[in-house]
Parts: sequence; structure tokens; C-alpha cells
Amino acid sequence: IFTVCFSVGYSVVALNHVIDFKEKKQEIIKPVSPSELFPSLPIVQGTSKRIKVLTRLTLVVSDPSHCNLLRSTSANIRLYDIIAVFPKTEKLFHIACTTLDVDLVCINVTEKLPFYFRRPPVNMAIDRGIYFELLYTPAIKDSTMRRYTISNAISLMQICKGKNIVISSAAERPLELRGPYDVANLGLLFGLSEGEAKSAVSTNCRATMLHGETRKSACGVVYTVKKPRKVEEEETAVPACKKAKTQA
Repeated sequence: IFTVCFSVGYSVVALNHVIDFKEKKQEIIKPVSPSELFPSLPIVQGTSKRIKVLTRLTLVVSDPSHCNLLRSTSANIRLYDIIAVFPKTEKLFHIACTTLDVDLVCINVTEKLPFYFRRPPVNMAIDRGIYFELLYTPAIKDSTMRRYTISNAISLMQICKGKNIVISSAAERPLELRGPYDVANLGLLFGLSEGEAKSAVSTNCRATMLHGETRKSACGVVYTVKKPRKVEEEETAVPACKKAKTQA
């Protein structure tokens, strides 16, 4: 499955470790090091850069007591690059948006939501830099889950206005993967605009990674981007004498 990720144009992949507290004897273990899986990381297609492999922890919580693990200073939790929480009730969704120190809040797309999204907790999560994750793989597998996926996504878009959305796959087989441009097109079905759909598979994912680094450092992260120069700025930067010669 990783080979397909590299070939379709993804430059970053997250290995997800899911813990469901409904199952007994669930413990947070240390993440698997990418070097154990790949002796040498492959190169992204069309570039000279090597793929980046992140570690992610997803906690499925169905009771408020399950959130205590995230509030504790567990050494193993700090080893993960991304922390996600999957709340099953409205109360837990409110707690995840307002108090938990996480990077992603997962939205259920396989069944009808038992609650309605409310604006205050969603806006607070956006202000805190937390992103909401929508999965597209269930929409590919089954027509019923496709209906739930689109319905739940549109309900969220009505509240968050397309802000802080991440679309990911959670794929377990290569056939469930889609390229970045295909995923952006799926975002249009979820109620996103064209620009918001592109951000959901690019800049928002990068922002989630930076939020995870900030969470681990407890301080902050500085990220610099080279700003492209406009044609008008380049013309004004040319001296008048050289500009006259080129025009002549």
C-alpha cells in the first residue's frame, strides 16, 4: 500500500495506531519506527525528495473517563507525531473540541450521527488550531456509507464553513487509495469549495503536522515559505536605464 502512495504523488504518509477502549487490555505502545519498515525510504514520484513517514495515534472514546489518558503525561503519547480522537457522543465531541490536547477530531462517516454539530465547540476547536478529519474510503466501499459520509460532511460544513478540514483515506488495501486530485474532487461532494477541497489534502494536512510539533514542544514552531515574486514587482525592481534598453 505504501508503494501506491508514493506512485500517486503523496509525499507524507502517517502510520495509524488505533485504540478502542471498548476492547479490553488496550495499551498505548511505542510507535513503530519508519526505519524498521523501510531500510531506505523511497523517493516521491516526480521529485528528488524522499517520502516522510509520520506516526499517528487515534483514540476511540465512548466515555468521559477515556479522556483522562490524553490529559496524562504519558511518555508513549509524546512519541507520536499526530494525536487524533474519535468521539462517539456529543458530550465527548464538545470535550475534544474545547479541552483535549489533540491535533485531529475524527468525524464518523459510517453511520448517522447521534447528535448535531453546534457552532460554539466547533469554533473553539478552529481557534485552537484543531482540524476535523473526514474519511473517503467508506464512501467508496458501500452506497449506504456513501450517503452517511456526504450527509455528515455537509452537516459539518454548515457549521465550520469549510475551515480546518482534512480528508484522508484510512485505507488498508491499495485499491482503496485515490490520488490527491481525485480526493480534492471528492471534497466537492462533501460541500467544500474548490479552494477548500485542495487545502483539505495539502495545506491543512501540513498545518496538522505543525500543530503536532507544537504540542510536543509545548512552545511553538516557525514555518517559513518562500513567497513567489509577482511580475509587476520584478519590473519595478529593474533600473530605468536597463528597462529603456530592453524596450528599445
